[in-house]
Amino acid sequence: MIKPKVGRMFLATCVGSFFILILYFQSNSRSATEQLFGRTSVPGKSRRTPLQTLYNSDQLDQSAVASVLQGRRGHLDEACRSYIRKRRVLTPEDLRHLIVDDKHGLLYCYVPKVACTNWKRVLMVLTGDGRYRNPLAIPANEAHVPGRLRSLSEYSTTEINRRLRKYLKFIFVREPFERLVSAYRNKFTRNYNTAFHKRYGTKIIRRHRADPQAEALEKGNDVSFEEFVYYLVDPRTQKEEPFNEHWERVHSLCHPCLIHYDVVGKYETLEQDSRYLLKLAGADQEVQFPTSSKSTRTTGDMAAKFFDNISPFYQKKLYNLYRMDFLLFNYSTPAYLKLR
Repeated sequence: MIKPKVGRMFLATCVGSFFILILYFQSNSRSATEQLFGRTSVPGKSRRTPLQTLYNSDQLDQSAVASVLQGRRGHLDEACRSYIRKRRVLTPEDLRHLIVDDKHGLLYCYVPKVACTNWKRVLMVLTGDGRYRNPLAIPANEAHVPGRLRSLSEYSTTEINRRLRKYLKFIFVREPFERLVSAYRNKFTRNYNTAFHKRYGTKIIRRHRADPQAEALEKGNDVSFEEFVYYLVDPRTQKEEPFNEHWERVHSLCHPCLIHYDVVGKYETLEQDSRYLLKLAGADQEVQFPTSSKSTRTTGDMAAKFFDNISPFYQKKLYNLYRMDFLLFNYSTPAYLKLR
């Protein structure tokens, strides 16, 4: 491998025969970037990869969006150095949430309840053979069908290393408690989510409700937010099984201190960040990110109301559980919390 003229840090992790090289890189040298990342070829011409476009100073977008994204990346770097003392090895399971777009050189770590359905739809358009053209024409449930998109965990070690090294890696995050309340509302207050009610609701009611009715124990369809919080902070919960991906912490799903994400988008600025990413990938003429028309989305004010009945003791326990997501992605402690 040719070493870039200006580098930051290389992190190599291995477990058994599994080896992953993770690259932390920043360079203003056009030649160094091209040597390291190579070029992608299309018939009749040569074009740069999204990663080259992002890190080459002669093509670097100086817009306000680019500046904000650069600041987020810098904050994440600094927070990882400050708060993560131990580095562990990565396994194939850790890469399960990274979706691969070989055509455009992209790796996307999807986070449930952060517009991941629409991003999966967009990637189905970009990676498809022309079958899909309009993301919103793809049914939401089809976007989540296993096999529709390829995960990085499916590749060989050599191919994993190459993609981590050469592809632009991006993630979208959200204010942690807004995301959590959104997950609760979607999975426990909608009548159609009977699978979640049976799988998790019955367990939560059995363990965290005094004198539950037989119907509640059977259906699990009336879990309160307070009971959901008790379930999350109960030490037995994670000892028995990992959190479901809809309420798992972002840093546990996407490992942002082990994998260098080049772009950190936010739900709060979803449309502008998505437009920037598609332009960076050279895909802005192929597809547009769907605009949201939802009037029922979970807001900060709505989240605050859900916390009204949570005691300061449990508020603090829950905040400690999600604290790293607040710190890594620069979200302030919600003003409605009573932590003192």
